[in-house]
Amino acid sequence: MKQTTIVAIVLGVLVIVSAVQSFQLSKLKEKVASGQLSLGSSTGSSSSGTNVASGSGKTGALPDNIKNLPQMVGGC
Repeated sequence: MKQTTIVAIVLGVLVIVSAVQSFQLSKLKEKVASGQLSLGSSTGSSSSGTNVASGSGKTGALPDNIKNLPQMVGGC
């Protein structure tokens, strides 16, 4: 196979992936705009928290896997 053919195939795959992601993003924006999307309703385990702190200084509950972290990580 020629190198230009391989590059063209890879470029085509990247364009297709980009189109799919833009479609998914537009659907997600529609859900957020209409209020159909709510935070914290996920049942799967994730390393990132879904709790959002409000501006009042109160923070949400921490996930179990990071509750027992030391205050200073790395000795700093």
